[in-house]
Amino acid sequence: MSEITPKVLDVRPILRSGGEPFQAIMQAVQDLRPGQALTLLATFRPQPLFRVMEGRGFDHEAREIDGGDWEVRFTPKKETVPVETSVDADRPETWPDPSKHLDLTDLDPPEPMVRILAAAEALEPGEVLFAVLAREPLFLFPELSKRGHQWAGNFDETGSAYRILVRIGEA
Repeated sequence: MSEITPKVLDVRPILRSGGEPFQAIMQAVQDLRPGQALTLLATFRPQPLFRVMEGRGFDHEAREIDGGDWEVRFTPKKETVPVETSVDADRPETWPDPSKHLDLTDLDPPEPMVRILAAAEALEPGEVLFAVLAREPLFLFPELSKRGHQWAGNFDETGSAYRILVRIGEA
């Protein structure tokens, strides 16, 4: 099996112009294929980002390159990522079995988010939706919270699919 070429993101122009590259970095992470690494080029050692990326299931290696810039390689961790939950999701293991199942692994963003939100609208409060996606739906989480829904999710054992349970909140 051949290794997937890492995605390279150079945020130095954004930083040099006084911009904030966090959204661009998170979009790059969202666009990664399962098992793909991200090589980030920055004007400084992005220490705060290390913890954020660790929470998303990535290890990192950082090295200073020419001119004081930094290259950081974020690689997916091999072990299973623990289940993440929305702030208000008390004990997802006690939720009812899903009443709706969606396989969205063959769709590109934002289609999985659109379909999950549409399916959630058709369910009754307390019902649970289960979906499988090709990547972690970072932009879906705040939308679910805004609508009063709870969620729990993680990558499968291979790291190639993200599984999410969505419990429908009160209207």
